Amino acid sequence: MSALTRFLTFIRFSHTVFALPFALGAMVVAAHGWPGWKLFGLILLCMVFARTAAMTFNRITDWEIDKRNPRTEWRHRLLSRRSACVACMVSSVFFVGTSALINRPCLLLSPVALGILFFYSLTKRFTHAAQFFLGLSLSVSPVGAWLAVTGTIAIPPLILAAGVLCWVAGFDIIYATQDREIDQREGLHSVVVWLGLPLALVLAGWLHFMMFIALLAFGISAHLGVTYFLGLMIVPILLVYEHRVARTLDSTKINRAFFETNAAIGLLFLTMVSTDTLLMY
Repeated sequence: MSALTRFLTFIRFSHTVFALPFALGAMVVAAHGWPGWKLFGLILLCMVFARTAAMTFNRITDWEIDKRNPRTEWRHRLLSRRSACVACMVSSVFFVGTSALINRPCLLLSPVALGILFFYSLTKRFTHAAQFFLGLSLSVSPVGAWLAVTGTIAIPPLILAAGVLCWVAGFDIIYATQDREIDQREGLHSVVVWLGLPLALVLAGWLHFMMFIALLAFGISAHLGVTYFLGLMIVPILLVYEHRVARTLDSTKINRAFFETNAAIGLLFLTMVSTDTLLMY
């Protein structure tokens, strides 16, 4: 692989499709349409820099643990630890700098956002709520995008953030079923270690139900139209499929369903919001 391909694999760049659609959806609603290429580009750069900083920090803190996990032991071969540290620092500086180009509130809150992103990587060492902290990390994205457009925080992005938190916590519980034995051996914490597989999957189901309710509430609070709510009816179908696959406990199937289903949900959300907003304005 080329150096760029190794780096993108190292930070799982393809997983950007999870949080990005919700940030862009919040951007479109806040701007009542297209916010302009400049602001769009700055928001996109902030997302890329923040996620790169978060993922490299996660890899650095879990370096030795990942080596002992058969699912992740290949990661340290893609990039040296020193290069990961440099990438983390550079991405963090660029994130703060790009935030400064948007507006003052984004600049002032950019260190807070980084703190939330970095803190998640430490949580599995002392709390079973690690999946919820991952959800919190990704839930920052729609609030940040709304703040970039308006300079203020409102109810709709907070509702959407709550939905993203529940969604991410739910699918990360499913993903964590693959690492239950490794986490127990390493003394790490997770919802799956705490509750066991059956109850953890039940909790993931309830979290995804709450995510769907939050998406409905976001549409109401943002005054979205029929197009959004009709499209939203596809989300439960995708979630049910993901949970049916999760119950097989087949890691190959779980990985595929994890990426494809959640990517589809994010892209569906962005499409619904964009289409509805264009029709309204």
